[in-house]
Amino acid sequence: MKPHMIPVFPRPNTKKVRPGTTRKMPEKCPENIAATMVWLTDRLAARGEAGRICLVRAAAVSETVAKLSADQAIISAAALFPAVSSECLSRDQVEAQFGVSVARLTDELVKLDRTRIPGDIPEHGGLGGDQAEALRKMLLTVVGDVRLVLVRLADQLCRMRFLKKSPVAEQRRAATETRIIFAPLANRLGIWQLKWELEDLAFRYLEPEHYRRIARDLRERRKDRETYLGRVQTLLHKELEKAGVSAEISGRPKHIYSIWRKMQRNDLAFEQVLDIRAIRIMVGSVADCYAALGVVHGTWPYIQGEFDDYIATPKENLYQSLHTAVIGPHGKALEIQIRTADMHQHAELGVAAHWQYKEGGKRDSAFEQKVVWLRRLLEPVENDASDEDFLSRVHREIFEDRIYAISPRGDVVDLPMGGTPLDFAYHIHTDIGHCCRGAKVNGKMVPLTYKLANGQQVEILTGKEPRPSRDWLITQLGFLASSRARVKVRSWFRRQDKEQNLRQGRAMLDRELSRLGYKKFEHEKLSRLLHFGTPDEMYIALGTGEITVMAVAGAIQRFEQPAEKFTPKARKTQPSTRTGKGKVSIQGVGDLMTGFGRCCQPVPP
Repeated sequence: MKPHMIPVFPRPNTKKVRPGTTRKMPEKCPENIAATMVWLTDRLAARGEAGRICLVRAAAVSETVAKLSADQAIISAAALFPAVSSECLSRDQVEAQFGVSVARLTDELVKLDRTRIPGDIPEHGGLGGDQAEALRKMLLTVVGDVRLVLVRLADQLCRMRFLKKSPVAEQRRAATETRIIFAPLANRLGIWQLKWELEDLAFRYLEPEHYRRIARDLRERRKDRETYLGRVQTLLHKELEKAGVSAEISGRPKHIYSIWRKMQRNDLAFEQVLDIRAIRIMVGSVADCYAALGVVHGTWPYIQGEFDDYIATPKENLYQSLHTAVIGPHGKALEIQIRTADMHQHAELGVAAHWQYKEGGKRDSAFEQKVVWLRRLLEPVENDASDEDFLSRVHREIFEDRIYAISPRGDVVDLPMGGTPLDFAYHIHTDIGHCCRGAKVNGKMVPLTYKLANGQQVEILTGKEPRPSRDWLITQLGFLASSRARVKVRSWFRRQDKEQNLRQGRAMLDRELSRLGYKKFEHEKLSRLLHFGTPDEMYIALGTGEITVMAVAGAIQRFEQPAEKFTPKARKTQPSTRTGKGKVSIQGVGDLMTGFGRCCQPVPP
């Protein structure tokens, strides 16, 4: 539907709904959505342009939500909230006509609609403080009833569809908001139907030249591609029938943003992207998935490194499928997905595949895990966690790629990209993280800064007493990739004795000043440079990990050499004058005191 058109809705085969009528409609009537729009049209007829805009938005959003198998109450609320939000309709009118349940949902959607991300979001940056708070409110609204997030995502999708005639600045702002917030959220909740279109539309306005070029290439090769895939499907049907596997085979839709990402990430030409030729095999059971995989690999040679088993190890949004790529007929690369019908429904709809849960049906553990994830994301890790901690956590949990490590018991642990054994330990339990002394990956000892890869098994070695290190908080050292784990470490130090933190902080400062060659730098002056009221406050902040020694170096750099590149002053050292049989040379390191144990008798060079 074009944004300038006034929608026309078919009237149900019931008595005409007249203005002012308060007759309730039966809850499960299949004509309810049409009747809702008729009732809304009658109420907004006298509202002019404002009413017309509300009707266009109501029709678009409710239609999108209905396609995701939503229940009638949320579909009605999706149609009604634009008019209530713009004050063209009152809450009392909604309750009188549709009942308390729909009115409550409409209220929540109005709150969500009025919680907009303020200001301009940098296209290649992060969210600001006010924007983070708006995002928190948005997520808090939907966590009480996860159906609401579907409507918010559908509303954003409809907004993107109607952007064609908007000013370029508005197009880019909406596209940036979609790319940074809404598409990743749809992905994290597994709502693929919305995710792909959100990504493609955002890409269309942010990278118009790349979008047009890929779209043109897809169009030009469509006929050849469809002919090729038709032959592949016929051949594959025959091979699967021989193996006794009943399957439905279809071509997969091509998503422009996905193709572009693969081209960028792997430095590929358009013709080299496997997604261009892709098919999906739907079978009846998990056993048939693996049987079909055997048939595929027996028919064509598979491409090394392109197989992923998301059935045994689902993605973080619980997506399941087998992915593989083969060298198909005529030597052309072919990507293949294999899944069951249930897996397909979940992959396409995500949380929207589980409306029965809200209707009082059987509890669904996959659905509950998504709700638990969303609630966990919103909870402060400690009472003193800051807004910056929340923003960093949201960025890690929703907007970045993930890896999956395995515990010795076989549990899959979801970590941010670049996650370490220490991140793994804190994910299992806070106390395990605090007591962590070392780790084994696939049975071999590794440093705590080791970057984990997908599928690795991690065993954490612990001590009896908690003993976190302040070094864990220094990002450059690479101990922790998870902001949630970093908050836990920082909170542990905050709970320690104030005097102990003060002493530790002062000792850290003295060591850093000595290393930089600024032993006589006044602590009072440095505390002012770092915006502390007193040196003691600065010592405690260092001791608790609220600031790092890197911040100290930066403050001195700005004060001492504002126009020059900072280089720590070299310390004057005297070469060692020690001589004799006990002297030892350590290559690459000078001015070290050395000594041998009595049991050590090295052979001289």
